[in-house]
Amino acid sequence: MNDRAQALQRAPYLLTAGAGIAILFSIAVSQSLMAMAFVALLVARQPIRFPPIKFPLALFFLGTVISMALADNPAAGFPQIKKFYVYLIALLVFSVYRGMAQIRLTVLLWGAAAGLSALLSFAQFVHKYRQAEQANAGFYQFYVGERITGFMSHWMTFGGEEMIVLLMLAAFLFFAPANRWKPAAWAVVALLAASMVLGLTRSVWLGTAAAGLYLLWSWNRRLVLVVPVLVAAVLLIKPVRERAISTFRPHGDTDSNAFRVVVWRTGLRMIRAHPWFGLGPEEVRLELAQYLPPDVPRPLPTGWYGHLHNFYLHYAAERGIPTLLALLWMLGKIVADFARRLRREGGGEGRWVLHGGMAVVIGVMVAGFFEVNLGDSEVLTLFLISVSFGYVACES
Repeated sequence: MNDRAQALQRAPYLLTAGAGIAILFSIAVSQSLMAMAFVALLVARQPIRFPPIKFPLALFFLGTVISMALADNPAAGFPQIKKFYVYLIALLVFSVYRGMAQIRLTVLLWGAAAGLSALLSFAQFVHKYRQAEQANAGFYQFYVGERITGFMSHWMTFGGEEMIVLLMLAAFLFFAPANRWKPAAWAVVALLAASMVLGLTRSVWLGTAAAGLYLLWSWNRRLVLVVPVLVAAVLLIKPVRERAISTFRPHGDTDSNAFRVVVWRTGLRMIRAHPWFGLGPEEVRLELAQYLPPDVPRPLPTGWYGHLHNFYLHYAAERGIPTLLALLWMLGKIVADFARRLRREGGGEGRWVLHGGMAVVIGVMVAGFFEVNLGDSEVLTLFLISVSFGYVACES
């Protein structure tokens, strides 16, 4: 094979890997590279494959389209149809990745990119601390509404990306064979953990904790006993302690959970009124005021009312219970498939990828009780890549 033919064959992989890494910097660059990778895949005439989640995912897409067609304002749901494009990354990864070496390289490059983002977040934290001092304001109240974001535009996106990268790196450290890059990976995990702590995003803390406990339990069960000591040490940091306590004793309206209770109750009213096909994509945001429980006092508690802050309630209210069940079927199938492969021969060379994929699903599902994290294109992209990596490992 001549050099030109080799380059043609490698282009889909290089462009797909670039798209997966660029999502930690820029969604526009990532999605442009995805389009180029798909064209390169067609030109190279390589087999096009989709991970074995296509049937429940197709039902999720179908439910979304039907829900949009039956909505009072179908045009409002078009952004969610455009978001189907994000799922192209799963097709690309499963089609062009061929082994653990390629997956390992991508995860390590994720670590490098996320580590740089974490370093930037530390500078942002110091800047915000100085701003609070200059404004003669209490740091916690000043900071909690405008937190560190790294390379991202919002702290929720930043925290969700950090969680996924940290979990994949932790799985690599715990379960992969000896590798010269492990010391660097440990350093990046420490950076990401510190940045996540300073990010004060409780849903990300809970998702990472649940998935991290799964990884620790699978690796060395005795280490689970150390977790309470680590938690106690982290709680010595005053803003972290205040944020944790705010779950039960909020600082007035600054970080109250009251708005979440309002949107969750509103979501339940929407589901009762439209159980089969929901209100339609994006309609939850547009019609929320009409479904507010009548006993909710005005003005509403401080918070963001653009979605239901729980992807289980949100997708059921927006697209109907059957569509939510299709999504849950997909998530459950991923866990079952990876667990089945791990039971057979311990997962083989891809053991760390399978454990990482399982941890990512657990983390996303736990955090999803408090945010619509799978509605965030950046987080969804990393999630789909991690899952696709797991299915590549299933074949190794």
